[in-house]
Amino acid sequence: MSKIVPNNKGVCAAEGFYADGIAIGLKREGQKDIAFIYSDTLCEVASVFTTNKMTAAPIRHFRALGKFKTNFVLINSKNANAMTGPEGIEDICEVLEGMKKKFPQIENPVMSSTGVIGVRLPKQKILEGACGFDLSKKEPASASAAIMTTDTFSKSIAFDVECESGSFSIGAMAKGAGMINPAMATMLCFITTDADVEAAMMQEILNELTKTTFNAISVDGDTSTNDTLLLLSNRKSGVFDKELFTEGLRRVMHFLALEMVRDGEGATKLVEYVVTGAKDAREAEIAAKALSDSLLVKTALFGEDPNWGRIASTIGASGIACDEATLSVSFNDLCVYEKGKLHFDAAMEEKAAKVMKLPEFTIFCDIGLGEGEFTAYGCDLGYEYVKINADYRT
Repeated sequence: MSKIVPNNKGVCAAEGFYADGIAIGLKREGQKDIAFIYSDTLCEVASVFTTNKMTAAPIRHFRALGKFKTNFVLINSKNANAMTGPEGIEDICEVLEGMKKKFPQIENPVMSSTGVIGVRLPKQKILEGACGFDLSKKEPASASAAIMTTDTFSKSIAFDVECESGSFSIGAMAKGAGMINPAMATMLCFITTDADVEAAMMQEILNELTKTTFNAISVDGDTSTNDTLLLLSNRKSGVFDKELFTEGLRRVMHFLALEMVRDGEGATKLVEYVVTGAKDAREAEIAAKALSDSLLVKTALFGEDPNWGRIASTIGASGIACDEATLSVSFNDLCVYEKGKLHFDAAMEEKAAKVMKLPEFTIFCDIGLGEGEFTAYGCDLGYEYVKINADYRT
């Protein structure tokens, strides 16, 4: 009998994977700030990166490697190594060469970074600190904590997948709370598995799942220079079932995507925008993402104001085919506007305001013109977001 069962092993859930996070002084007050993921055998690699044209050095370094396998990822917080020119890539090469001298079992290592843009890596501090790693450690919670920036909680998940031919595991950790508008947030996500799957298959599945998970969320509408999604498989289980692998990976990515929105800088609400009845799927996606990005909608959420007019206006401004005579808008199961009929009297407003006070709810928008549908996810925007980002570098 096939089953997908959660476990608490995070990025170390799959056989042969190790991870840990330590403090080397990049963050204040002894917080963990550098992490590794290590596999005792080489891994197939699939990836999705930011579409921001100001791509950070770690991504450019990764892409320059071409088609390759790796068994080691080094991750630092506090410094994005973005907008640092050729020197940024040279710094990565120097750090990773030093790591290979210290740990000869490392092959084709890669690096990922998050933090402040436009500052060179403190490469000596990172190298000296990273040389203190113990690659035999399985401390997924420490690794997950070390990659956080403005996150208020660490984000990890794992599943054991049981199928007719045996079992494999999928585990992951991620960070992201602000600068989140994955066009494929400052978001990083690292997924490990021992499923017996080739890189080409992983890439195909990863690309498809990204559309409805990480590419369907928004905190503030800004796309980072460093967005990174890595999927590594060391194939040690010898087991693979495409349908179950896809579903297990979807659950991992969907969970972590929503955790990022839930942890949006200063956010108090997680909101699902379900758009149906659009002319086609693409138009539904455009409308749903316009809603999750809209500052006017976000501030209404923060104020717990069921201002459905902002919903309708945002859809109209998105450029899709729509008409007030066919549009319907609901907060959870409360329909406030239905195909030209306004249901928003005093009693309905009071009920809708109660929905707006919930930590999680859904806004349904039926365009009424076709079969297209898409679901996006967003959060509110309030004073704390401004406070965090006004003094981010300090």
